[in-house]
Amino acid sequence: MDRAKHTPPDWSEHAGADFLQLDPAHAPPGGLSHWIAESVRTAIGDGRLPLGSRLPPGRRLAAELGVARGTVTEAYRRLAEDGHVARRGRAGTVVVAAPATAPAPPPPDTGHAPADPFTGAPGPGVFDALRAAPARIDLTPGVPDLAAFPRAAWLRAERAVLAQASPALLGYGDPRGAAPLRAAAAAWLARNRGIRADPGRVVVVAGTAQALGLVAHVLAAERVGEVAVEDPGSLGVRQHLAHWGMATPPVPVDADGVRVEALHATGARAVLLTPAHQYPTGAVLAPHRRRALIDWARGTGGLAVEDDYDAEHRYDRPPVPALRAMLPDHVFYTGSVSKLLAPALRLGWALAPERHHGALVEAKRFADLGSAVLPQLVLARLMESGELERHLRLLRRRHRRRRDALIAALAERLPRARVHGAAAGLHLTVTFPGGPDGPAFDDTALARAALREGAKVHPLSWHRVRTGEPGLVLGYAATPAGRMDEAADMLARALARAG
Repeated sequence: MDRAKHTPPDWSEHAGADFLQLDPAHAPPGGLSHWIAESVRTAIGDGRLPLGSRLPPGRRLAAELGVARGTVTEAYRRLAEDGHVARRGRAGTVVVAAPATAPAPPPPDTGHAPADPFTGAPGPGVFDALRAAPARIDLTPGVPDLAAFPRAAWLRAERAVLAQASPALLGYGDPRGAAPLRAAAAAWLARNRGIRADPGRVVVVAGTAQALGLVAHVLAAERVGEVAVEDPGSLGVRQHLAHWGMATPPVPVDADGVRVEALHATGARAVLLTPAHQYPTGAVLAPHRRRALIDWARGTGGLAVEDDYDAEHRYDRPPVPALRAMLPDHVFYTGSVSKLLAPALRLGWALAPERHHGALVEAKRFADLGSAVLPQLVLARLMESGELERHLRLLRRRHRRRRDALIAALAERLPRARVHGAAAGLHLTVTFPGGPDGPAFDDTALARAALREGAKVHPLSWHRVRTGEPGLVLGYAATPAGRMDEAADMLARALARAG
């Protein structure tokens, strides 16, 4: 095979300005650095700059464009921050990932118009419909920075795992998961979440979604037919629990988290909580509420299902210990790497109270005989080597810049909006207070208007059982900081249209 035909082009030896068709005279408003970065992103997205390509040196490109070298340096810095390029020493600046905002291939022509995700009550397919909807900017909550996936580190770990794996590892494994990942996950939980767990008690699952199904199975076997949920709280979680036959009575949430006295009133024997960073409000379960919850669990024999979905991502506050660390005998704990690495990995872990551990393992065994082993071993190696910790530190810096840019853009373009939950996580919630001088609109109509402007968002009402202030839930992890002004402009236009 002629290897030269498959080697990525070395554009560092070409006239970068000519190849990218850059002409500063035609640069739109917004700054030359932003324009250069967007031009390179476009070239990466349409294939002119494939993975592995070297960009022109900054000094040369600046000379060709007749701009300051610092302008090109800033453009390259933005591209590196977004995970599209990386500095490789003497090898120069190399393309390492396609932009997350690259246009998706058109869906197959079925003869039907695309489903409107904002028509009627949100059903089981609403998230699929929203994902399939075309948009220039994706502010969907729960979408991580997929362009930042550590491909090189994953590939190195995968090669090492395959080089060392014995044939026996390719057979049927332990339904609890591969021993190296259970040990690495236990150590990770101890360092990052304050949870002391025996690796033998960790159960590897296909993400939090599977964990919820397994827990629902365990609870149903004990004739528990309802799991109280936070209100507002995740629509997706309610849908999963309902699919597995659980009723989901709502419990109000305020600035201190779930209202435990209202939980008592439901009579439910189990409750699902997001105590470290409540979804979608961002509230942290306050100490007095934690004590009240502990009293509820011990006094009634109640069980809490702790969804620790993005607790590692924090910016302006110290870490909050997991509820499981305080109440191990009454908490099912679930976590995953979906927000840290990628949802496509389908990897996470669950811990059950001691008396329910065997039932959880049995449910996992009959669900799928155990999760795929090779990805588990690769993840374990990343955790043991410190690569995952380094990746988390990179993400925190990047997400903080994106969050700050979004908050600043919202303050300028939507000054009446109130921002909630900014101290941690990967999303913000904005509400629009009602009243004689406030907006009067359906936030679902606002989300539809935003989609027509080119931005995907969630209406807050999707995540409510009871009515409340209109609002939007905005994910910021997947959108570069340089595009937040554009995103806020879209939302401002949508608000004017909806209002």
